[in-house]
Order: sequence, then C-alpha cells, then structure tokens
Amino acid sequence: MKATILIRPKAGILDPQGLAVETGLSHLGFNVQNAHVGRLVELDVSATDAADARAQIERMCEQLLANPLIESYEIVVEAAA
Repeated sequence: MKATILIRPKAGILDPQGLAVETGLSHLGFNVQNAHVGRLVELDVSATDAADARAQIERMCEQLLANPLIESYEIVVEAAA
C-alpha cells in the first residue's frame, strides 16, 4: 500500500517557519496571511488491506512521525500500482 501523510501544526500553535514564509512573501509584495509550514511523508507499507495500512500508519504517527500535542496529520492510503 502507498501512503501519504500530511503533517501540520495545530491551530494556535506557534509556527516559526510559517511566520518566516508569511513575512518573506509580504516583503516580496504578496498579500499572504496565516502561512503554515508542514511536512509530507510518503511511505510504501506492507499491509493486508487499506484498514491495516491505516492502523499501522496511525501508530507510526503517534510514535514518531508527528507530535500529537502540537501537530495534526492526515493519512491517505491507496493500493500500490
């Protein structure tokens, strides 16, 4: 199974990278507000089905990929081609 995990700062959490992007774009003349910087993780997961893959990835996110106290994540699972 192929999986994509989008990891973002939770609302109200200080996001220094997002602030830097927002400030930089403003200095370049772009009218941008509330920029947030996150991460994209792509994995190939050995799993029996999509539900198994999602369960494995949930554990991965809780234990390593994301900090659940300050980050949220979205998991997209699709069958490998």
